[in-house]
Amino acid sequence: MPLMDAHIDDVTTLATGQVPLPLDFRSTPYNLLPLIPPKVELETKRTLKKAIAANKALAELRTAGDLIPNQGILIRAIILQEAKMSSEIENIVTTNDELYRAFSEDPEKATPETKEVLRYEEALWHGYNELLAGSPLSVSVFVEIVSIIKEQDMNIRRTPGTRIVNRKINAPIYAPPEGESLIREKLENLIAYIYAEDDVDPLIKMAVMHYQFEAIHPFPDGNGRTGRVLNILYLVCCQLLGIPVLYLSRYIIQNKSVYYEGLRRVTEEQAWEDWVVYLLEGIEQTAIYTKSKIISIREALVKATDYARVTMRKGYSKELIELIFQQPCTRIATLEKAGIAKRDAASLYLRELERIGMLARVKIGREMLFINKQLLDLLST
Repeated sequence: MPLMDAHIDDVTTLATGQVPLPLDFRSTPYNLLPLIPPKVELETKRTLKKAIAANKALAELRTAGDLIPNQGILIRAIILQEAKMSSEIENIVTTNDELYRAFSEDPEKATPETKEVLRYEEALWHGYNELLAGSPLSVSVFVEIVSIIKEQDMNIRRTPGTRIVNRKINAPIYAPPEGESLIREKLENLIAYIYAEDDVDPLIKMAVMHYQFEAIHPFPDGNGRTGRVLNILYLVCCQLLGIPVLYLSRYIIQNKSVYYEGLRRVTEEQAWEDWVVYLLEGIEQTAIYTKSKIISIREALVKATDYARVTMRKGYSKELIELIFQQPCTRIATLEKAGIAKRDAASLYLRELERIGMLARVKIGREMLFINKQLLDLLST
């Protein structure tokens, strides 16, 4: 049976010929990867107990999200944080300052790492809008998501020889299934499982879905990030989230060795119960954390709105304050694009917010950027 690495920093996908691979079972494509549902009892006492707690935490998160009057604040601010964390799992690291500056300015001027994070955010946003438009999760949607993440036309793997490799010891640890038709067959089985009308708790199904997608490893690259996007979209699809806000990648980073050990043990031992409990624990912890983050943002927004109303000499509007919480790094053109003010007035309003201490001005090239440091600090902790 093939293995999956327990050390995320040591994993990469390589094609045959780039690295000499020993001819053992870890190099043999896992074409016999079983279809799902697994032939084991998924709803055990342990998994059901954990599912109850995770569902409760998700319901409270959804309620907290509904308290924000402008959903764009959460969708942009928190999705970018999920994008940042998910990209860090792939060793693509950027800072909050770089990320939000790039989002507020011209993304083409950003670092390569920041561009990759922005593409993850774009992919998640694309998938979310597809669901809102009534499009179900499908192989074509999977391809669209990975194509956005990689910024190139992607498709199902056709070239043989893909291996998951431990870079420290230069040895293969997992060989996913090969053959486009076989991979498509397993993906269609995955989609059928997602939409099957059964009584299995949706969060338990999500744990199965996530393992199966990662084990199929359908694309030449970008599988990890695509799989994490699908986790969030699945929760929206099941109406367990109203908007795609969940820091699940943060939990994976904090427990990455357990994550990869769990995947490995499902492959080797069919240890589904431990894997399901692990992921449900992640959903519960992440939902609690994200709820706390949302409440903090809402409280900061309310206080900022009240403070600006009584201290700004010119330009106060509820829309202006919401905008600087939706985009922590704001420039004059941002206000113009939002229809809040023309250039001269927009400059005046931002300087007013600077005067009362709500924004800090930074010169970037020829332009001034106004930073909502309080919000950036909230998002960074």
